[in-house]
Amino acid sequence: MRFSAAEPPSAGRRAAPLTTSVYSAAEWDLLTDLPGRVLVAAASPAPGRPPRGVAAGLAGLDAVAAGRAFDSDLVRAVVAAIYARHDGSAARDERLTDLVDLLAACRATVRVLRRRADPADSAAYRQWVQSVAARVCRTGDDGSSPADRRFLDRLGGALDLP
Repeated sequence: MRFSAAEPPSAGRRAAPLTTSVYSAAEWDLLTDLPGRVLVAAASPAPGRPPRGVAAGLAGLDAVAAGRAFDSDLVRAVVAAIYARHDGSAARDERLTDLVDLLAACRATVRVLRRRADPADSAAYRQWVQSVAARVCRTGDDGSSPADRRFLDRLGGALDLP
């Protein structure tokens, strides 16, 4: 079967989403690292927050995977990139659990999204990242603690969510 230059290589799916080409390598790394950093920070022990177990990590992974079904090319491309990684290098980074660094990364990501992303993709990405933390914080006996709510509020503020 031959395709003309105007036809996609397969039925309705691109080999690589065009959304990724507008980001530099550093910007793309920021976008693809942030969901994992949020998951780790939400699952990590912190003063006033209940200890997290395996269920919290699994809830976070499930929330990351849920991005595959989002109606956003950007979110789906980020999820695909996350699952394509095999080196595990992010797991060794001590900054993953530092809240100040995490919030700074969120603000930097928002700046990148403002410059490069479609507004709908930007909103979907930011809401998806927040949902990862929310799912982790909801695991446990009584929902989220006041410290969890503060964490989620600070995260939402850094992600510029209403």
